[in-house]
Amino acid sequence: MSDLTRGPNAGALVQAYRLRSGRRFLLVLGAVACLAALVIFDIITGPANLSFSRALQVILDPSIATPKEDVIIWKLRLPVALMAVLVGAMLGVAGAEMQTILNNPLADPFTLGLSSAASFGAALAIVLGWSVVPGVGGLFVTMNAFVFALGTSCALFLFTRMRGVSPEAMILVGIAMLFTFNALLAFLQYGASEMQLAQLIFWQLGSLSRATWEKVAICAGVLGVILPWFLHQSWALTALRMGEDKAAALGVNVGLLRLTVLGGVSLLAAVAVSFVGAIAFVGLVGPHIARMIVGEDQRGFLPLSALCGALILSGTSIASKAITPGIVYPIGMITSLIGIPFFILLILGQRKRHWQ
Repeated sequence: MSDLTRGPNAGALVQAYRLRSGRRFLLVLGAVACLAALVIFDIITGPANLSFSRALQVILDPSIATPKEDVIIWKLRLPVALMAVLVGAMLGVAGAEMQTILNNPLADPFTLGLSSAASFGAALAIVLGWSVVPGVGGLFVTMNAFVFALGTSCALFLFTRMRGVSPEAMILVGIAMLFTFNALLAFLQYGASEMQLAQLIFWQLGSLSRATWEKVAICAGVLGVILPWFLHQSWALTALRMGEDKAAALGVNVGLLRLTVLGGVSLLAAVAVSFVGAIAFVGLVGPHIARMIVGEDQRGFLPLSALCGALILSGTSIASKAITPGIVYPIGMITSLIGIPFFILLILGQRKRHWQ
């Protein structure tokens, strides 16, 4: 009798699991298709009168491009469009995993002071002309930002290891670093000349205009290594969302998992911020959208967080060029304008349902 009862239930569970997996796959596939369309729109947005179909043909077959199309599409706009996709995906993944390991819906790379550290490193280069890595030429601003962001991550890593790994300790140390670097940055701003101050503010607002194929390759390489590794840990990370005790009971080494994931998140955030400047809310809003769509299962949550971050930043890149023809606004300014009200709506709409 019990076998007869269990049989249909097990079949229903298997069917429900397959339906969820199929729905998750279709959602990811749809997001990829939308992202591809946004990349083309990002390329054709601007003064050149390029059509969607012509831009797509030139991308698929570069040999048919005229010299003008080659310069506009391949040398100027495609690196910027791909940089928006990669940086958005990196910030989305970093925010998703930071919220997971810290069990905090407001955690993202900026919460732990990584952005402020990068801004301070850039300010040292812009205002004082100091380069922490000699011999890097014109990349000393970017290199300073990367070294300070990564150094802050390492300091946070060592501190939490000494004091015992706990989400509360990480958040508090991150907030302390945030205010410390902001104060140091204010000192440099106070003593900067008008030209240096304008350059520093432009860097802090975030911009994709510094994108090059070399930077695109570096971002793709970092994301291509860390994202598959996070996906490999998806079972343990999903278990962690049920609570530390339950995850430990299932055989997860919670402390080691937190520290290794923090290392990957730090590298993603440091590379992204050092190349494009401080871009807020992408790492915060993207994971929340993904969580509302597919829930906490990391097999769907993680790739969709990356895609949501990429969609947000790619759409923002289009908006930054379309608001006023002929002017490209700093992208960090647009993400803040869009992100703040959108994030408030998300919080009010969900009423903490996912974090109870």
